[in-house]
This record gives sequence, structure tokens and C-alpha cells, in this order.
Amino acid sequence: MQRSSLRVDTAYRDRAARPFDRDAHIVDRRIGDPVAERRALVAGLLGTPASIDPKYFYDGIGCALFCKICNLPEYYPTRTEAAIFDRNRAEIVAAVGSGKQLVDLGAGDCAKAATWLPFLRPTRYVAVDIADDALESALPQLASAHPQIDVRGVLTDFTRGLELAPDMSEGPTTYFYPGSSIGNFSPARALQFLQVIRRHCGVDAESGLLIGVDTKKDPARLRAAYDDVAGITAAFNRNILAHVNRVIGTHFRPDAFRHVALYDDAASRVEMHLEAVDTQTVTIDGIARIFRAGERIHTESSYKYAPPEFVAMLQRAGFGDVRVWQDDAQDFAVYYASAIVAR
Repeated sequence: MQRSSLRVDTAYRDRAARPFDRDAHIVDRRIGDPVAERRALVAGLLGTPASIDPKYFYDGIGCALFCKICNLPEYYPTRTEAAIFDRNRAEIVAAVGSGKQLVDLGAGDCAKAATWLPFLRPTRYVAVDIADDALESALPQLASAHPQIDVRGVLTDFTRGLELAPDMSEGPTTYFYPGSSIGNFSPARALQFLQVIRRHCGVDAESGLLIGVDTKKDPARLRAAYDDVAGITAAFNRNILAHVNRVIGTHFRPDAFRHVALYDDAASRVEMHLEAVDTQTVTIDGIARIFRAGERIHTESSYKYAPPEFVAMLQRAGFGDVRVWQDDAQDFAVYYASAIVAR
């Protein structure tokens, strides 16, 4: 699940006027086309089957619900990844190296990267996310706790392109992409994004990618992770309709849709849907869209990878010398892929 927000600005804004910006700078590079964004959202809702881009999950309520999801007993990825980091910290640091620039993709509240700062000792920390609230809260605290690090934030939708050159310094860079957010891409798009990161590593063999990826496992456990008994994930899923209502002026009734989580074994992915409880009509951009009872809106896919599969994908993206760490149950995997220079 990728943290994001749908407020798209049409200009660059440097927030240096903020009181804390003597220590932490946040720049806004969310240059987009609101008309195109609306058109894509409407097209998805009018499609058959209907769909909503998962970036619409993350309004303020959605972000708060996602934080609760990460602490649920059924949702193993967050705590399992953290345990892998804790148990293999020295080995990972030895593989990654210290004293480099650290770019945190999908940083959110920066909590995961914060645990690495004392060990990786980056010269510069660049937190990249599309949502501003979490960065504005977290970065001043990081800057205060680590005055020796140049702390920066970049607001951008990096899934549409990773243009960070103005915000980065020269020298080797470690890209950090935890939480299995790569799973929200289809395999083809995941490969494309990994290739983009590899190109940003350039010819510096000391650069690389530290990434966490969920693994294939018992479908019952996967479904439970996305359909907890407390109903937090269901509330998170239905909240996307409340967000859509505000964005394009629709009148979806979130309580008229049932949360559905299923595992597609052939595609190795968990799918989340919203299923209409009864037949209802929703006006979408002036068009009456009938949702029949049982009809679904696809809101998210989360692909799972066996380690050999993901190692092969990293290698196809141009990385080399891939290291892998896992928990004893092999529920999750952490990879470091270095940018080997072709000779």
C-alpha cells in the first residue's frame, strides 16, 4: 500500500519560510495536470470492471487507518521487515556501506529510515513522498536529532517519474524502498520502476537499492492480512469512496459497499475490491453509473514474489551482486542490489 495524496499543485514551492526550515527543507515538485487526473479517475469508475487508483486511499483519514493496519496482528509485513532489519543490521550495513546519500522513496513519517540513520550515517537524507502532512511533521524532528545530516523533503509522485537531480548531491546514493510498496505495481511496471532507479545510480558502483518485498505464502494468511477481524482494512478500503466524493463531487455511500480481499494464485497477488451490497446508481461527471448488487470496484493489487523471482527482476533491471535476508519463516525478504558498472 503506497502512501499518497491527491492534491496536485501546478507550481514549484520552496517552503524555506517555515520556521523549522533552517534545519529541514521541503520542496514541492508535484507538477501535474488536474484535468488529466480527474479524467483518469472518472474513466476508471465508468469502466467495466470499475477501478480506483490506490493513491486515492491516502487522505488524512486513510493515512491514519493505514498506520493502524501496520500494527494489526494479521498484518505481518511491517513487523517482519523490522525484525529482519534488526537481526541483520550489521550485515546490511556492511553490504550497503555508510556515509552515502540516502533517498527514502515513499518516506511517509520517515520512521523506517530513522532507524537506519545512526548506522548508515548518510551525508544527506532525502525523504520523497506525495503526501505533505507526514513529512512536515517528521523532518524537523529528524533534523534536530541528526544535525550532522543534511535533511531534505521532496513532494512528488515518483511513480510517474523520478526526477530528483536538483535535490541530490554528488556521490554514491542508497535508494531505500521498504514495506513492499513495489508490490502495488504490476510486474511489468515494477521492472520499469527498478530500471529508473538503476539509471539514477549512474556509473557509481557504490550506489544501490535497499528494498523490502513480501513473499508468496499460504493464501489464507495473505487474505487475513488484508481483511482483519477488527475491520480496520475494510474501513480503509471504504474510505477511498469518501475521498473520491470530495475530489470529483460524487455521492458514493461507502457503507453500501462491502470490503473484499482475495488472492489470485495465478497472478501471485492479493486484490482488494469494494462490492456493491445492492443495486445503486451514482452520477459520475454527469453520467449515471449503475452498480449492480455484487458488482465490484477494484481498488488495489499487491503482488508477491519468491526471492529467486525478485532477484531475477533486479538483475533484469541492471543491478548486480544482490544480497537477500529473510526471517526464519520466510514471510518477507529484504534485498540489497548494487549498481554494478558494466565493463
